[in-house]
Amino acid sequence: MKKIIIFVLASAVMGILSGCSAGKKPLTAYDVQYLDYFDTITSITIYAESEDEFNEYKEIAEELLQKYHQLFDIYNNYDGIRNIKSINDSAGIAPVQVDREIVNLLSLSQEEYNLTGGKVNVAMGSVLSIWHDYREMALANPSRGEAPDMAQLRKAAEHTDISAMEINADASTVYLKDKKLRLDVGSIAKGYAARRLAEELKQAGVVSGLLNLGGNVAVIGVRGDGKPWRVGVQNPGTKSLEPYLHVVNLEDMCLVTSGTYQRYYEADGVRYHHIINPDTLMPWNEYLSVTILCPDSALADALSTAVFNMELSDGQAFVESLENVEALWILPDESEVQSSGFGALMED
Repeated sequence: MKKIIIFVLASAVMGILSGCSAGKKPLTAYDVQYLDYFDTITSITIYAESEDEFNEYKEIAEELLQKYHQLFDIYNNYDGIRNIKSINDSAGIAPVQVDREIVNLLSLSQEEYNLTGGKVNVAMGSVLSIWHDYREMALANPSRGEAPDMAQLRKAAEHTDISAMEINADASTVYLKDKKLRLDVGSIAKGYAARRLAEELKQAGVVSGLLNLGGNVAVIGVRGDGKPWRVGVQNPGTKSLEPYLHVVNLEDMCLVTSGTYQRYYEADGVRYHHIINPDTLMPWNEYLSVTILCPDSALADALSTAVFNMELSDGQAFVESLENVEALWILPDESEVQSSGFGALMED
């Protein structure tokens, strides 16, 4: 998936913490990591009164992660499950009745497309699949890496009209009117899953937790010691040996970063990363990374891609027009630009 790794700077994991409310048991931080979901590393830290309580929360998390991993998959089929691949396979043939979560995800994707002027588009699967195939071939045989032919990309781009995706919310069906249109929800799927996981865990009783789905970070409340969660933004450059650029203090917030260096391949000395601009159909190289802070991880996920694909002045104006959204741009020379409120969340 598209997100870079984010350093989570938590203290006293698995240790009993002070500062708990009178009459309540002290909270202990428990954590777990997974390699089975969304083709990335998922880590979860939850403060609980006991290991048994944590295991109950962990069971909820595992069930939801498995569900969203399968529902949002564009490459694999699963017994008894109609997922995004099922919709793609039925393009131009018939509507597919799907889980309500897919309807919600795709409806949200339409909203984000409109909000960003098309800078994030889940209907770009026909173009993204070409880049995926070229990247896989180059990684398997670096000496034969090459960029896709522009004519091939333009032909595929003729089948990226999101208005050809028909959603019937009442019937819970999705139909792609264009038989060559393909959905790719990589720009929002992990953020949506993190949002829903946080919602379900809070409903189950979690008051303090951190979810990191491959760099899509969502925090619940503050840490068990009453202090904000400390999350570091990874350094995407090479001039400094420091692993992260800034530490931000988060409470009921989300942080998502899109960067050029986590998934890429090289051909004839040129690096081709995975964030494809919908206008040029090529990797957009105006930034090394773009980080978004906001309370909604699904929105943050979509915005990190959209803002990455905007000119700096346009991206700045766009972010400033949004409520409770902040951004950090790292430019190719490793200088940085912050939105007006980003600095207020950073540690001195």
